[in-house]
Amino acid sequence: MSHKNPTELDSEHISAGISALWSEFRDARGENYYFCWLALQSLLIKHAVQALLVWGEPASGSYSPVAKWSAGNSDVERLADICESALEQRCGLLAPLAPPPSGDASPHQGDGVDAGGGQSYAIAYPALIDGELHGVVAFEVAPESERDLTSAMEQLQWGIAWLELNVRRQRVAEDAGGLAEMKGAFDLLAAVLAEEQYADAGMVFVTELATLLQCDRVSLGFMKNNTMKLQAISHSSQFSKNMNLVRFITAAMEESVLQRSELSYPPTPGDKTLVTRDHEELSRQQGGGAILTIPLYGNGKYYGAITMERPADVPFLEHEIKICRGMFALVAPILELKRLHDRAVIFKLSDSFGKQFGRLFGAGYVGRKLAALALIGVAVFFSVATGDYRITANTVLEPSVRRSIVSPYNSYVKDAPVRPGDVVRQGMVLCTLDDRDLHLERVKLINQESQYQRQRQEAIATNDRAKANIISSQLDQASAQLNLIRNQLKRTNLVAPFDGIVVSGDLSQRIDGAVEQGEVLFELAPLKSYRLILQVDEFRIAEVHEGQTGTLVLPAIPGKNFDFTVGRITPISSQKDGKNFFRVEAKLGQVDDSLRPGMEGVGKISVDRRRLIAIWTRSLTDWLRLKVWNWWP
Repeated sequence: MSHKNPTELDSEHISAGISALWSEFRDARGENYYFCWLALQSLLIKHAVQALLVWGEPASGSYSPVAKWSAGNSDVERLADICESALEQRCGLLAPLAPPPSGDASPHQGDGVDAGGGQSYAIAYPALIDGELHGVVAFEVAPESERDLTSAMEQLQWGIAWLELNVRRQRVAEDAGGLAEMKGAFDLLAAVLAEEQYADAGMVFVTELATLLQCDRVSLGFMKNNTMKLQAISHSSQFSKNMNLVRFITAAMEESVLQRSELSYPPTPGDKTLVTRDHEELSRQQGGGAILTIPLYGNGKYYGAITMERPADVPFLEHEIKICRGMFALVAPILELKRLHDRAVIFKLSDSFGKQFGRLFGAGYVGRKLAALALIGVAVFFSVATGDYRITANTVLEPSVRRSIVSPYNSYVKDAPVRPGDVVRQGMVLCTLDDRDLHLERVKLINQESQYQRQRQEAIATNDRAKANIISSQLDQASAQLNLIRNQLKRTNLVAPFDGIVVSGDLSQRIDGAVEQGEVLFELAPLKSYRLILQVDEFRIAEVHEGQTGTLVLPAIPGKNFDFTVGRITPISSQKDGKNFFRVEAKLGQVDDSLRPGMEGVGKISVDRRRLIAIWTRSLTDWLRLKVWNWWP
């Protein structure tokens, strides 16, 4: 079925029959779909005089007539006002129409009644699809009754569904095309991500792209030092930089990047005016093929380009260029990251340093600049400012004298009133030994001495000098033993020789227990005489000298400092936690009653005044110096 006029349907179409119109409507596409639909509605709505369909894009808000129908010579402009009102109010409208000017006839459909003989009405209904206004359809009808008018409005509402069906069909086709494009882009991305090396990924990309878009050749290039460098050519794993083809392709890429635009050769009508001289030269060298170059943009700069070549009879279409934009926006940044990642470490460090340098001295990044200024200020301050250089060492407080109290003879413990840590005064009893055996021995010796005296007197009386001398010797021996017992009895009470503190010795668990002669029972230390032992790291011992002063802080007395003077540096070292420490003895300047032997703390020996930066970096400097010495041949 054909139309005499592509924008207007006349009565000849209606007479063709409703079955033929339905057949044409089934296969209609584009604008013909609107013509057929409007013609069908005119057949289904009784007493229709004329109709107008206005259609457009909801996003732009612009609408224009796409189809009209008339049963005679009626003027469809009579329906323009109600169409505009329906577009504004987005609802169905009904309005009476004034009679047409004399001489204009609008016959009724099917009955030949003159429209001018009765009242005509304009009905309009908007096409709202998913809340978006796509257009409006308006009919002029000349009903015989109110029921005909209601039926016409209902039919118009039902007929709008065919327009909605057409819109949704177009959306499905567009979505299917978009999904196909997206699938191709993701397949290309997956192929690129599967390659670890940049060179392999670039080759896979251009080869897959050439196959996907049916190109003779696809080339990939990246900017390096403001010069385009060709990185990959499809179906060619190796190429020389001096090849004429390479020079022509890179020139075309640079032409596109310099103009910041996509370049297509031969240009299509309507393209903006751009210079395509290098593209023309490349096309001429390759036999007049079609060429498309798309620059790659990211992070505020153009970093590369992709050039595609086809035969001259297969030009690049607009939708293909759109597909390429989407794919390149997805895949090109991945290729750029792989290229940057595969570079040598020195180039990565150089780029990182340049980037940070630009942020530090370029525009923006105020916080970083303030932090840098603060860091410089701190470094200058500590490079100029000085402070006391002191050596820190762990310290132990020891008594200057440690007196041992030993058992004077073999005996048993009778009483022990003191324990370690007790403060004792001179003459205070520390321990009492059992003296019962001594008393028995003393009585025995006294009786024996009396017996020897009688025997000696008898020997003298009988003038037996030899016997008298023997008995005198025995008497002297008994007297000596008696004196020993008497001395031992005097030492049954072990007393403190001076005021001090019991350092060791706990006999409270040995009452009635045996002790041997010479066994150490207690150790006493004086309260006013201490020496300080400092464990100085071997890295600092060379800076310690006799006579240097320092300060001691004890955790037991954190609120008070004690001054000391270095007295002796011993050549004896000890190991602790994998380090060597030398024993340094010092003398406290003042002694407090709160001090006790065995207290540990931290002592700091004052050496001299130095710059703060030298003090804080001393350990690092020594470590580096030692490492360099070990490494240096």
